[in-house]
Amino acid sequence: MTKEKIAFIVVRYGKDINGGAEYHCRMLAERLVNDYDVEVLTTCVKNYVTGDNEYPEGEEILNGVLVRRFYSDPVEPDLHKSYVRQAAPAKKWRHFLYRCRLLKPLSYVKPIWHYKEQEEIKALNSQVFYSSSMYAFIRENKASYRAFIPLSFFPHTYYTALYAPEKTILIPTMHNNGSSFRSIITSVFSEVAYIGFNIEAEQKLVENIVGKPLAAHGIISVGIEKTKAADWERTKVKYNLPEDYLLYVGRIDAIKLNNIVDYFLSYKKKYTGSRLKLVLVGGIFGKTVEHPDIIYTGFVDDAEKVAIQLNAKVIVNPSRYESLSLILLETMSEGKAMLVNGRCNVLREHCEKSNYAALYYMNRRDFIRKLHNLENSETLRQQMGEKGRHYVQENYNWEMIIGRMKNVIQMLS
Repeated sequence: MTKEKIAFIVVRYGKDINGGAEYHCRMLAERLVNDYDVEVLTTCVKNYVTGDNEYPEGEEILNGVLVRRFYSDPVEPDLHKSYVRQAAPAKKWRHFLYRCRLLKPLSYVKPIWHYKEQEEIKALNSQVFYSSSMYAFIRENKASYRAFIPLSFFPHTYYTALYAPEKTILIPTMHNNGSSFRSIITSVFSEVAYIGFNIEAEQKLVENIVGKPLAAHGIISVGIEKTKAADWERTKVKYNLPEDYLLYVGRIDAIKLNNIVDYFLSYKKKYTGSRLKLVLVGGIFGKTVEHPDIIYTGFVDDAEKVAIQLNAKVIVNPSRYESLSLILLETMSEGKAMLVNGRCNVLREHCEKSNYAALYYMNRRDFIRKLHNLENSETLRQQMGEKGRHYVQENYNWEMIIGRMKNVIQMLS
């Protein structure tokens, strides 16, 4: 029997890509290969800063998934910045209305916004992930697919919703940041067949941004990989890792790191006897800080990452912008203690729902106090670890998540 064909769409894809949405996509795609003919449509971009086409265009098979790579179009950074500036008034105005709690009520009077819409489209078309050949492929081949599943909100999401709205299951991974308030959000999020969120906080955010015209939606979410850890002693020597460390895993850039380096150095200044060092694991896309207590490993493979996580004293997620946080779920499943930024509603929701399997901080002083407690109390870390394992098993097991995904796919006409 011929399997129905589905396509995930994401800006980057590959075993050496460590972005959250990209990893999210890979885990879902690989777990559906027994039920569907699964493809991934993606660009040839590897480094999102430069936007260079580093991967070859064409097809390859990765773990049973057919990956189709398309070149991204040449970009003019100055022109893109100009379009972003021209489009900015729309998201600023809508964000203001959101903060005043007026955006959702207004959706009953003005469901679809067109203010600065053309400028927003020009900004999308001029960014590094824009691939005209990919969107032409979707338009010309949509009849061959049961479903298209774009992740995040980049040009591919806009054009998938434009060319195949009735077949589009959008996984938006939305954050409370400026780009979430663009006018075109209202048309895209009302025209797709279904929207799958990661957690209630993300769903509530979008319900309050889009309001009345929001398409059918619900929680789909994602689980975590169970990867065997690499040999610890070998990994420790390879990356010159200390005995005691606070660990960050993810993209190394200013938005993701937020204030963590500054906060950690304040902690070391106050507690001079602390043996903790800050270890940052992930691709480096921003400035680094030279300091004897800060270690950058660069990109590591999955097995090495697990070994580094298992041997951390505490793991931290300092980002204000998360739609789920895979590193938090991995940390909890491994029985490790975690400290997260409480100014992110999604991270705070995880803390509260798990009965504080993770702790959140609201400012520098709060961070210093809670990190000190975690560093010096093995009992506290163990208690949090037990709660975390239970929370992940109850809420993020793969059987439940893949069941939701398949139900939504079959729901499409």
